[in-house]
Amino acid sequence: MPYVNIKVTQEGVTQAQKSALIKGVTELLVEVLNKSPATTMVVIDEVELDSWGIGGLPVEQYRRTALE
Repeated sequence: MPYVNIKVTQEGVTQAQKSALIKGVTELLVEVLNKSPATTMVVIDEVELDSWGIGGLPVEQYRRTALE
């Protein structure tokens, strides 16, 4: 029973986008690992920007640094 947890920053991901992610990940597990879609779970967690960090920096600061 595959379990996939997708974490994204909470920046307006639409329900249509979430549905596409769930469908696409499920199809990939069926194709690559021959897993049953009926037992494949996909969970999408939206994380607030102030709770996400990259390279030792809060994500907003990291993004500003990356653009410089």
